[in-house]
Amino acid sequence: MNEPPAPDRNLSLEMVRVTEAAALAAARHMGSGDPKIADRAAIEAAHRVLESNAIDGTIKIGESGDGEAKHLCVGDRIGRRVGPEVDVAVVALEGASIVARGGPNALSVVAMAESGSFLKVPEIYMDKIAVGPGLPAGVIDISKDPLDNLKAVAEAKRMPISDMVICVLDRPRHNALLDQIRAAGARVRLILGGDVSAVVATALPEAGVDMYLGIGGAPEGVIAAAALRGVGGQMQGRLVYRRDEDRTAAAAAGIKDFERVYGTEDMAGGNVTFAATGVTYGALLRGVRTIPGGAVSHSLVIRSMTGTFRYIEAHHDFVRRPPAG
Repeated sequence: MNEPPAPDRNLSLEMVRVTEAAALAAARHMGSGDPKIADRAAIEAAHRVLESNAIDGTIKIGESGDGEAKHLCVGDRIGRRVGPEVDVAVVALEGASIVARGGPNALSVVAMAESGSFLKVPEIYMDKIAVGPGLPAGVIDISKDPLDNLKAVAEAKRMPISDMVICVLDRPRHNALLDQIRAAGARVRLILGGDVSAVVATALPEAGVDMYLGIGGAPEGVIAAAALRGVGGQMQGRLVYRRDEDRTAAAAAGIKDFERVYGTEDMAGGNVTFAATGVTYGALLRGVRTIPGGAVSHSLVIRSMTGTFRYIEAHHDFVRRPPAG
């Protein structure tokens, strides 16, 4: 009689410990006016917990190593060098400037998958389009006009364009895009930052976002794709080159076709586990809330192998275990 296969190792809880630690550390600097101190605290806290994990990991999406960050740099080995070999994509704090001014939607995010699963991209921009699950394959096409995509998604959802909510980063570069969306009659949700949370929000009905459009960071695009893998959403991304240095960086990262459109699995393949913890309040996750003697955090974990997503509310006791950061 054949033995049943051993269950796959579930890294979800280890990953949530990483994002919780980073979020707790960053939240202590909310409203400080100093984005660097919040970012540094989150990076150091995430690094400490990742190093304690029983993994043999390599940072594929992380800090560039050009700035002040000494940890979580692309190419760094991470973990105790035991257990599975994994690629790690981590943004210890998405929205450092948001935290500095006490705004919404700042997150700590991390994703893990087998070696070779994440698209290697430099810290340049990416044009993105994303929708949630339950829609026909190929319903979005980044090479088409926004109006064409709005019509296609509205038809697939059997709703008028006027009922749709499109999330866009509030940046001058999106003025023309916003004009097109508004002319089509759709509603707009502008965000100051945190486009990972905005992309993931398209997959969660309670978030009230039908589509994400616009240009944001390429590394964040890869992590957002990792999250959508687990819930069946669709995303496309295309790198944006503002200067010659961007093309040089892309070539150094191994990009050969500068005009290629990347789909969800092109950016994040394999069996992906994604975790995020809210730092400040937002539509996707509640931020860290301080209580007497501790804090409460709110996290999301998504696994592509099972299509499962979980919300985790954790109550942290600072009396017995003081926070890092």
